Amino acid sequence: MKTRTSSGERSAVVSAVAQSAHSKSTTRAPGPQAWRNLLERSGMLLALAALVVVFAIEQPAFLDIDNLFSILQSVSITALLGIGVTVTLAAGGFDLSVGSIAASAQMAASYVLVVWHGGTAAAVAACLALGVAAGLFNALLIARLRVPDQLATLGTLFLLAGLQLIPTGGRSLTTGTILPDGTEASGIFPDAFLALGRLRVFEVVPLPVIVLVLLTALACIVMETTRWGRVLYAIGGNETAARLAGAPTVRYRVAAYAASGAIAALGGVLIAARVGRGDVSAGHSLLLDAVAASLVGYAVGGVKRPNVLGTVIGAVFVGVLLNGLTMLNAPYYMQDFIKGALLVGALAFTFSVGKRGDG
Repeated sequence: MKTRTSSGERSAVVSAVAQSAHSKSTTRAPGPQAWRNLLERSGMLLALAALVVVFAIEQPAFLDIDNLFSILQSVSITALLGIGVTVTLAAGGFDLSVGSIAASAQMAASYVLVVWHGGTAAAVAACLALGVAAGLFNALLIARLRVPDQLATLGTLFLLAGLQLIPTGGRSLTTGTILPDGTEASGIFPDAFLALGRLRVFEVVPLPVIVLVLLTALACIVMETTRWGRVLYAIGGNETAARLAGAPTVRYRVAAYAASGAIAALGGVLIAARVGRGDVSAGHSLLLDAVAASLVGYAVGGVKRPNVLGTVIGAVFVGVLLNGLTMLNAPYYMQDFIKGALLVGALAFTFSVGKRGDG
């Protein structure tokens, strides 16, 4: 005698079979695609971990806590400038003036302190005002005069690089410097200002590292979780579509360049506080390192877009590499080549893995 199966029973049987199949699929070993995705997301982190392991084996002092914080302190300025570049990249721009803004800011801080006899607050305020003004000048060229981003910010780079030399006649600025008009700079760098670059919290953690951590956290929150950040990424993805959707694209791009200028100026403050003078050669290598860090950030986490955390990790990658090579007494003339080779290799591996996975 045959029995009929009700529709409810049939549904229960189908559901049970589906759940069984799902449980089998979830317990199945991950396939090649899953491994490729994992490598794509963590390729740069694995490369960084490999560097740390190799340097620690070759030179155990590499893992000394003071050395690790020294690495973080050395990359803090580069990472800060890289964050500014990242913000403009997210909006579809590219700020090439961050190095000159930082250099001009540290000269401005020195001028306020040793020539105008100003205090710490006045020096910091002057630097931030200079940074915002430079960012707004970039935005004016780009958003209003329609100059391409790279050309506009490159022009600002040269403008500021020359401008910072004029007040001191091309000399570095410190107490006792003779100015072009024959007067002597008799002011000093107060302890409160020098502490911004030299203080170690609990005698271990350098203050610039804490500044970097706080700014990184703030920038990550703003860029990844707020409407402001989402609109910036939308503008960078397709500015015309974002404008047609009602986003004030010009206003957002102006804000991005102003933020980049302010962050670069903050980096200049930390440089002046650390070296205790206005160094006319301070900004020569900052731009390339900041741009490298921001572009390496594309590969971190497999996001393939500008992101703040990736930029900071990229800066740390470069800092770890250079510190380890120095501890191993690698010839100085080989360090840039090795740095470039490892960066290209890590990026090529990360992106090629993702491309094979997409195919």
